Amino acid sequence: MPKKLYYLTTEITPFANVSGLGEFSAKVPFALQEKGHDIRTIIPKYGYVSERKYILREVIRLRDIPLQFDGEEISASAKSAFIPKTRVQVYFLEDDFWFKPLTNLVYKSKNGRVLADNGERYGFFAKAVLSTLPHLFWAPDIFICNGWQSAMVPGMFKKHFEGINEFYENIKTVMVIHDLNEYSKVSRADFKKAEVPIDSSLKGKMLSVYDVAAFEADAIIIFDKPSSIISKKLLKQPGLKANKKKISVIQWSDDELPDYSTIAKKMDKVLEKLSH
Repeated sequence: MPKKLYYLTTEITPFANVSGLGEFSAKVPFALQEKGHDIRTIIPKYGYVSERKYILREVIRLRDIPLQFDGEEISASAKSAFIPKTRVQVYFLEDDFWFKPLTNLVYKSKNGRVLADNGERYGFFAKAVLSTLPHLFWAPDIFICNGWQSAMVPGMFKKHFEGINEFYENIKTVMVIHDLNEYSKVSRADFKKAEVPIDSSLKGKMLSVYDVAAFEADAIIIFDKPSSIISKKLLKQPGLKANKKKISVIQWSDDELPDYSTIAKKMDKVLEKLSH
């Protein structure tokens, strides 16, 4: 059954391609659209992305949308384009402080150091994605939250947005885990700034974003490759272990050109279960 899917990511080739997520996020939304779903994607607008080259369009209703973050009244804007050679719509979320200054390394500075404020940045990303939703005049059935970068969305949605108006009703959240690396640990203080709920069973100053999201997401997809079987490690983490019934592990290949259509088909089965 066709669904309205909102695909949240920080990489889409050719706009941003730091890890395998960029290519995945260009191909899988297209494959899901081919299956009949109404899918839209959203990505931060990095300063190096050429608006002219990729034909980014102004959308009046997506200008200066007010929101609160870390106790401050601020605003976010978005422009619209398409993934090249497809009809998959991309919203580019603009912010002069959090996104515009980033280099094409995105999560690191030019000298290769991991940016210390990544936790805050993707807390802001989650808040801005959720706050701008009613201005799209389109209400999704499912949020597809890709990677550690979108992992604050399930908890933030459940606590602050679910059911507050017709745009936020009956939406499910799916957490998609592509890899396991140092980025997935975020300080408790950053969760607090973003007002993301943390289950009382999770201890420590640094927390796995996946453990925090596991308690709030409706479903969790973990991608395993022969060269990187991350599900075993992840299932030992406390939050994921406590919510293992929500988890589906999808095997895919190390091929340079994976079969994205098959991957989309496997994801579709997980999405289908959510509507029952």
